[in-house]
Amino acid sequence: MTLYCPVTPAGPGETDRPAPDRLISGDPVFTTWNLEERDGLYCGIWQSTPGAWRIEYDEWEYCRILSGHSVITDADGVAHRVRAGDSFVLRPGFSGTWEVIETTRKDYVIRL
Repeated sequence: MTLYCPVTPAGPGETDRPAPDRLISGDPVFTTWNLEERDGLYCGIWQSTPGAWRIEYDEWEYCRILSGHSVITDADGVAHRVRAGDSFVLRPGFSGTWEVIETTRKDYVIRL
């Protein structure tokens, strides 16, 4: 068995931005360091610079905020502030917005 537990992701990671039709404000840049992709399971570290966009989930995602400050607002308008040390699950069917107030880094596990 191999145990892989990086403290800091290696390399520059992959960068992306929200699709133009989902962007609400700012110019957020996403950086993703994928650590594992296997049998419908994905895990790694993700980071975003400030901005806001619409989100819709078709998969399960467990997240733990490593640094920064974001506000995730559900479709009913309930805002959830997340900061370093907070963890949560986003379930399939979740929709709303993600606003990064302060550059946010999280680790994640996604199950399709």
